[in-house]
Amino acid sequence: MPVPPPPQFAVREFQLVVLRRMADFQPELVERARGELGATVTEMREANAHWQRMIRSPRFRGVLAALRGFLGAPVSDEERRIGDLVCRAARWRLPLWPDLLYEVMTGPGGMLLAELLVRDPTTRPPQLERLSDLTPWSCVIGDVERAFAPVRHRDGSAPSRWTMQFTAPDEDGKPVGATAEFVWGLLQTVRTDDGF
Repeated sequence: MPVPPPPQFAVREFQLVVLRRMADFQPELVERARGELGATVTEMREANAHWQRMIRSPRFRGVLAALRGFLGAPVSDEERRIGDLVCRAARWRLPLWPDLLYEVMTGPGGMLLAELLVRDPTTRPPQLERLSDLTPWSCVIGDVERAFAPVRHRDGSAPSRWTMQFTAPDEDGKPVGATAEFVWGLLQTVRTDDGF
């Protein structure tokens, strides 16, 4: 009896992969988003397993080629200069996050430099004035940088994770040090440096 082919991997499945990485921080939000996609826990697990097998395959042609195959043509694909380095930034829309774009930055030879959710420049960024405005999934790295500069960036505990340290006013307007955790560039948690 022939083995059935794996399910078609496309926008829905890619969003499940993105969600899977966020489940460690925000399981309730992930559960709600998974429901919006009409996907089961098993489907999310299978989509992630398929993605992991694919990116580890010797035949893998790179994340940019894979995303073009799954998500179609990017909504923008432009050259970007960072110092002396000439990069390419390609961006796609993901229906779960209509105000954001999924950006992949590549360097010379197609080397992957970064992949994360960024603010769609055609949308209005959130109003971030106090620490309490930073709620899970409300903003991306660039939003926090603009609102509370200067910030310090640090690598997260996995390739899709990012940590940022900054100072922001609390409810009384007193500046407090804080650390924010991001997955794929989307805010997951914020804690003050004293642990609260």
